[in-house]
Amino acid sequence: MSNTQHNTIMNTYGRLPVTFDHGEGVWLWDDNGKQYLDALSGIAVCGLGHAHPAVTAAISEQAGKLVHTSNLYGIAVQQQFADKLTALSGLDAAFFGNSGAEANEAAIKIARLYGHNNDIAQPTIIVMENSFHGRTMATLTATGNRKVQAGFEPLVQGFIRVPYNDVEAVKTVAKNTDNVVAILVEPVQGEGGINIPDANYLNELRSICDEQNWLLMLDEIQTGMGRSGKWFGFQHNNIKPDVMTLAKALGNGVPIGVCLAAGKAADVLQPGNHGSTFGGNPLVSAAALAVIDTMEKQDLVSRAQQLGAQLVDNFSAKLADNEHVTDIRGLGLLIGIELDTDCAELVVAALDDGLLINVTAGNVIRLLPPLVMSDTEAEQLVDKMCALIEHFTASQPVSAQA
Repeated sequence: MSNTQHNTIMNTYGRLPVTFDHGEGVWLWDDNGKQYLDALSGIAVCGLGHAHPAVTAAISEQAGKLVHTSNLYGIAVQQQFADKLTALSGLDAAFFGNSGAEANEAAIKIARLYGHNNDIAQPTIIVMENSFHGRTMATLTATGNRKVQAGFEPLVQGFIRVPYNDVEAVKTVAKNTDNVVAILVEPVQGEGGINIPDANYLNELRSICDEQNWLLMLDEIQTGMGRSGKWFGFQHNNIKPDVMTLAKALGNGVPIGVCLAAGKAADVLQPGNHGSTFGGNPLVSAAALAVIDTMEKQDLVSRAQQLGAQLVDNFSAKLADNEHVTDIRGLGLLIGIELDTDCAELVVAALDDGLLINVTAGNVIRLLPPLVMSDTEAEQLVDKMCALIEHFTASQPVSAQA
């Protein structure tokens, strides 16, 4: 019955015709016993792969002790979790929610309250074209994708959009607008097509924010937790944001979101300003601590950097003669293979071949494999993906630019 869409579930997803039954490491098995290589990690969530024993043990042990009490009381394991995150990031304080969208909502609220505290009546945040920040009302407004926003007007006020990787556009806003309080930006745009900015882009945004007394807020929901080859994407630039949001890989599948803040942003929210019933409860905090502990013990951050470079090199070598492949780019295990034509149908073709991938921005194959992927499994990924691309592009006309 894996192909059946039950009408008791709202029709919000165009689901693929498969239902998974169990997994181990980078592999999944469907309810018919077919095996799949997971090169998507639940959309950058399962960095440790599936059914990781350390995460399973932490969840089981904590569930046997205490799952939830609410944030009306102290939560020892949440405090340990916050201590660990602030030590890794260099930021000062954490707010815990349940998702990336909620983490970004917290960041937006910090920026607005920061503005009001500085006597700015209409605090405004600069956001980027082709960005993705979530599907709540504020985060879908911040998102640079009209399809996400369509039908949900009126949108939330207080955002100015500029092109990604365009410092001069940000400087122009600074010259002509006096109510900006923050920049919200992804170190690498994931949904936008694995768009990697110039090496000094975040450094220049940091300098502008310092000059203007704005907050630099980084959405690291996809880039964070080692996927970029650093614990956090901003560490490639040797800077520190005022606010950073995390989710996805933080809990390896357990729903959790975190908004971290430093310096002048860390104390903006006070009791009564914000909250979350489930955020950072004992169960999710224990799972996240197990994720971090495992990543440290196995040095998976360095592994992501090494394996990502290896994959990009191997894809580049194997696809060098394919004139339909216009770019192969990556940062750690954020990898995009861009074609000169829309290729969404490759997702189903890959599924049929026992491979889980994603296509974003219409023509970019997005690969987000688990950080625990072995060299042998990486070779299987390259072989399968290249064969699929060669077969698909063989029937495509050559573009006029080629």
